[in-house]
Formats: sequence, C-alpha cells, structure tokens
Amino acid sequence: MIALGALIAVLAVPLGGAALLALLADYRLTARLNILFSLVAFLFSLSFLFRRPPPGPLFMIDDLNVVFIVLNTFVGFTTSLFSAGYIGHELETGRLTPATLRFYHAMYQLMLFGMNLALVAANIGVMWAAVELATLSTVMMVGIYRTHEAIEAAWKYFILGSVGIALALFGTILVYLAARPVVGEGNAGMIWTVLLAHARGFDPALLDTAFVFLLLGYGTKVGLVPMHAWLPDAHAEGPTPISAVLSGLLLNVALYALLRFKILLAACPGAIAPGPLMVALGLVSALLAAFMLYRRRDIKRLFAYSSIEQMGIIVFAFGMAGPLGNLAGLLQMAMHSLTKSAIFFSVGHVAQAKGTQRMEEMGGLTESHPLLGWTLVAGVVAIAGLPPFGIFTSEFLVVSSSFARVPLLAAAVVLALLVAFGALFVRLGGIAFGPVRGEVGPVRASSFPIFAHLLLVLAAGLWLPPPLISWFRHAAALLG
Repeated sequence: MIALGALIAVLAVPLGGAALLALLADYRLTARLNILFSLVAFLFSLSFLFRRPPPGPLFMIDDLNVVFIVLNTFVGFTTSLFSAGYIGHELETGRLTPATLRFYHAMYQLMLFGMNLALVAANIGVMWAAVELATLSTVMMVGIYRTHEAIEAAWKYFILGSVGIALALFGTILVYLAARPVVGEGNAGMIWTVLLAHARGFDPALLDTAFVFLLLGYGTKVGLVPMHAWLPDAHAEGPTPISAVLSGLLLNVALYALLRFKILLAACPGAIAPGPLMVALGLVSALLAAFMLYRRRDIKRLFAYSSIEQMGIIVFAFGMAGPLGNLAGLLQMAMHSLTKSAIFFSVGHVAQAKGTQRMEEMGGLTESHPLLGWTLVAGVVAIAGLPPFGIFTSEFLVVSSSFARVPLLAAAVVLALLVAFGALFVRLGGIAFGPVRGEVGPVRASSFPIFAHLLLVLAAGLWLPPPLISWFRHAAALLG
C-alpha cells in the first residue's frame, strides 16, 4: 500500500499542482509552489528504490523505469529551483508578464505529470498519450515569449512532433494488431507484461513493420537524424529552463518508450533484430551533430546540437546491446541528463547577464562572471568526456563494448566524440577566456542546481557505489 501510495503521489502531485498553479496570480508564490510540488514528487519517487507496487493493468514499476523516474523527478526539481531565479529576471526585463508566468508554472507541472505517466504506464496506448501530453506542454512553453522566432519554433516543434507522434501511434496500433490473435481483443493486447509473456506467438512481420514506425516516431522525440530539425529551434527560442528539461528529460522519455518496444521485439524469435537499426541511426546522428557544432553562432543552439550528438551515442550503445552496451547506455543517459541541464542552467544566466545568446557578443566570462564562467567550463569539460567526470566512464564503456565486437563502428564513435570535443573547446575558449566582450549585467544566479548536478557527475566519475552498479546492471539485463 505504501508503494502504491507513492506511485499515485508521483502522478497526483504534479497534476494537482498544475490545476492549482493555473488559478494563482502571484508569480512569487507560484514559483515557490512549483519548487514544492517538484520536490514532493522527487521524494516520493525515491521510495521506488526500496518498495515497488506489483505490476497491474495500469501501472508498472521495474528496475528499468525506476532509473528514468528518479532521474526525471530529480532534474524536474532542480530545474524548478533554477527557474525561480531565471523567470524573476525575465519579468523585470518585460519578456514575461505575471499572467504569462501563471500559465508557465501550470504547464511546467503538467509537463512533469505527462512524463511521469509515460514512464510508469503499463499500457502502450496510455504511454503514447502521455508522451503526447508532455510534448504539447513543452510546445506551448517554447512559444511563451510570443516573438516571431519563438512562435515559428513552437510551430515547427508542433508540426514535426505531430508527424513523429503519428508514426508512433501507427506503430503502437500495429503492435496491438500483432497481439490480438494471441491474447484477444481489448485492454490485454496493450499491457506490457501480457505482451512480453506472449510475444513468441506474435506475427514477426507485423512487429518488424511496427518497430520501423516506432523508431521513426519516437526517434523524432529523441532528436535522431533526420527527424531532429525541431530541437535546435526549440532550445534557442524557448525559456532556458525548458531547454534544460528538453535535453535532460523529454528526450529520455521518448528513448524509454523506444527501449520498451526493443525489449518486446527481442522477445519474438522471428522478428528482426532492432540493434542494427538503432546503431545506424545513432551513429549518423552523432556524426552529423558533431560536425554541425562548428557552424553554430547561438550558444543554446550549440548545446542543442550537443544533445543530438549525445543522444546518438546513447542510442548507438543500446543498439549494440549486451550487458556492457546497455549498462553504458544507461550510464551515459544519466550523465548526459545531469550535465546538459547544468550547462543550460549556466547558459541561461549567462544569456541574461550578456543580454544575448550570440557567442561573438560574449567573452571573458571567467573574469566578468567567475561563478557562471567556471561552472560553464566545468560543464563543457564534463560533456566533452574528459576525466574525472562520469561521462568519461560511460563513453569509455560505449567505445570498449563496441570495439570488442565491431572495431570499425567503435572508430566511427571515437571520430564523433573527437569532432564534438574540438568544436566545444573552440567555442569555450572564446566565451570563457580572453578579453571581456558584451554587456556585464548583474544576474541572480541560483548556484545550487548547477553545483548539485556537476558534483553528482564528478562523483560518478570518481567512484560508483556497488548498489548503484547493481541497480544499473539489473536494468541493463532487462534490455537483453
């Protein structure tokens, strides 16, 4: 009962919070309540590490989605802390109004509800609807500044996201059609545990076709090439807290859905192996995004392409599969979420202090804004895969696991990592060091979220506790 109560709270708190925040007008109060609701959801999610409700027709908690749920609620909480200071500055400069902030906070909690529901849903139809809810919530927040560029970015996100979610819906329907002759009509043909138990009897041709649509559909949300075009615009034109959530959370939710269907396909002996398709898309995404980093002039677009590159590496690792490949993918996903959101926290305050997102108009950050400058340096060092940060460990596992099986693919991964490494440090040198350029405005930076994320990534690079390794190994084993 305790575990079931925690599960209900993880869903009810953000949903009820969204309803309440939509009614309140005081932005200071709503910012504090936004933090409170996010914290409560995170604390309840921690209980899943010790007790979990039994799987049922509505919800399911196992080793795999616990990784995603805890990470989702934690980053949701720290982003709400960052958001409180960030939006205060946006209100003072007139970019946002109190009425807009009421909408913003309500949508933030609704987005967290959608993502949490997608992660715990036992029904593939409910999961699809929850991903769509989270997407629509972020679409509305991307266009919240109401500028021409922001509205264009929101529409682009909406259109491409709608195409992706439509493809995912068609794939979901095909999975149901494959299950219907075996498990019968009705709800049973959409429940994960039932599908896995009877997957050996499904029509392999239908499952093969379904996975292609699911890979393209949910791959759009993951930001895989060639369905990635929405992501840089959404990052550049939306509020920076939403950039942190998009890179740190929403991409992971779509990845989780894809991994669930990968497990289902692997349980059907006659179906195609999903690994080669994921390896191909992941590697192409990583390589293209790495080279595209050199052409960016907007700092948020730069790190948006870095997210595409990182998600490509993660999908590649899961495509290689095996105990080590899956473990590397999970660890890389967690490290990327923590690191990239910390980077966007720093970038958001830097853009406010400089009054621009153009990199040629900012420079000497370590001198003009030492806290923001050096945390940005630490974040770039971490995301570039340098020791002693945790991404070095996860990328080493990705390369070593692929090198043992297909050395040529491992070489391509190393190329993508080196190209991205060079691009990031070329840009970092101009932003963080040298003469001070641009405005030197004040900024009320919330340092706790930045340091909390970077310290966790640093700790993971220095020492991974045995219980954490065991937990990730159990989750990796579920992926086959």
